[in-house]
Amino acid sequence: MRVVVAMSGGVDSSVAAGLLVEQGHEVIGVHMKLHDQAVSAVKAKSCCGLDDALDARVVADKLDIPFYVMNLKAAFKKAVINDFVDSYKAGATPNPCIQCNGVLKFKVLMARAVALGAEALATGHYAQVEHGEDGPMLRAAVDPGKDQSYFLFPISTDALTKTLFPLGGMTKAEVRAHAKRLGMVTADKPESQDVCFVPDDDHARLVKEMHPDADASGEIVNEAGEVLGYHDGYYRYTVGQRKGLGIALGKPAYVLSVDPETARVIVSTDPDRLLHQGLVAARCNWFDRPAPEDVVHVRIRHRGALIPCTISEGDVPTVQFHEAGRAVAPGQAAVFYRGDTVLGGGFITKALEAA
Repeated sequence: MRVVVAMSGGVDSSVAAGLLVEQGHEVIGVHMKLHDQAVSAVKAKSCCGLDDALDARVVADKLDIPFYVMNLKAAFKKAVINDFVDSYKAGATPNPCIQCNGVLKFKVLMARAVALGAEALATGHYAQVEHGEDGPMLRAAVDPGKDQSYFLFPISTDALTKTLFPLGGMTKAEVRAHAKRLGMVTADKPESQDVCFVPDDDHARLVKEMHPDADASGEIVNEAGEVLGYHDGYYRYTVGQRKGLGIALGKPAYVLSVDPETARVIVSTDPDRLLHQGLVAARCNWFDRPAPEDVVHVRIRHRGALIPCTISEGDVPTVQFHEAGRAVAPGQAAVFYRGDTVLGGGFITKALEAA
């Protein structure tokens, strides 16, 4: 089978390609050029820099497979960077990795893989695909510490039928062992940790660069509207944030919400004010939508606890928690599970206050 492998230049995608070659597949390596970052800015911290493209090419040469670099900068800027900035401007907290997977990898790159005559697209994600009579299902990886299924819920069912995750049944230690066995230059390469296009982890700088004339400064207030301090950009704050608020109240304060219309950041010294009884989700993608009476589980942040819940009908469902969830942040994803199977997910538009 001809398989296109998305090769970021890291150890995971390198091993995915190597294992598929060993299994006898006709493998084509593709590196996505997504943005222009200086090599020094991204080295060892995030993906998609020049060093990563070179490492991916070295691995492809080692495996003796064709290798291409695809320029997807325009699509990435439109689908990921602009969405990232616009979300912060709207007072939300985006997750660019989800947007990148949903649009770039499993739509744009998938289409190019098909154009290359490939029957499947493979990535180094830690997740699993199970094919059954009712179609493919997305499942969590066997290693809960590495599971990335949370980031993959936007994949369409059609794309999932043509997707391979060779690492889903492995631990990270096993993947590195394969990389060493295969003599890959990426075997000991550190993992990427930051948002790839914000290597200094200062998202506010990017928002300000892209909207230099927008005045986002304003007041930090309590729930009664009393002014506690001032800030120079409401997009620097997210629900649940405790550090870096720029105010001293003699006790910890937490961000409850951000109002982009008034540029106010609302805080409280009561941590229980961050407990929510549910959420509203939009732009949902379902693999197997549960009935309204079914009790399933929702995860509201990567590696967050699974919260039992029920989900209403409709395109923009209300999700009712069966136990309180903490710091539900608009813009983040709500991903639904039954056991280790991903039922679907959507983007949080609103948190429901706890009783």
